[in-house]
Amino acid sequence: MIRNKQKGFALVLSLVLLLAMSLMGGALIVIASSDHQGNNSSDEYQQTFYVAETALMQAEKSLVNKMMGPINTASGIRNYSERYIPRNGDKDGDGVADDPAPNQTPCYKSFRNLTRATDFRVVEQLENQSFFSLIEPIFGDASFPLVSTIDTPNAINDEIEKLQKFRYEFFSVNAGTSSYKASGVSLKKTSGSAQRMGTAYRIYACGMMGNANNPEILVPLETIVILSH
Repeated sequence: MIRNKQKGFALVLSLVLLLAMSLMGGALIVIASSDHQGNNSSDEYQQTFYVAETALMQAEKSLVNKMMGPINTASGIRNYSERYIPRNGDKDGDGVADDPAPNQTPCYKSFRNLTRATDFRVVEQLENQSFFSLIEPIFGDASFPLVSTIDTPNAINDEIEKLQKFRYEFFSVNAGTSSYKASGVSLKKTSGSAQRMGTAYRIYACGMMGNANNPEILVPLETIVILSH
């Protein structure tokens, strides 16, 4: 009789241990899955932040091309005869206000410090731009380090599909004249004692993941640049 009771206790103990191990295994799976999702979300946010920084640089580039004249893509020569000072509402520089108020996009609405006046105008607003279109030439260069580390066509296609989810937008505002100290041609150089006049522009930019009208992640950034006349 005692031997039968011992056998029954061993069975119960085995079931309890099996249940405990199952619960521990399930908990580990849930924790690992949560960590994986958290890492993915963190990576996606970081990538969206980089896209927003790219949008700021694209906006600065557009302003420089207006102030100094556009560059001929074939010859690489800048056409200085077409330069002008970009002003709010006057996109082509003819002195006539020809641009409407900025569109009420999620990016525009994300900046709470903007003046929401009915006559608010911007120098330029570029919406729903593909981030991948900027870096697409990289994937055609097999010598580029990023491409050379991706060893299978499927992996490259997966990377392309992921990057195609990211969009960007920017708009810039002429904030008036401003003085600054600079020497040379660098916009960000502050050394030297030469005092010059320029035009200040406030740039608003967003990186977005997903649909630009209803993005899953939106990162807004802003900066001020001063361009010499």
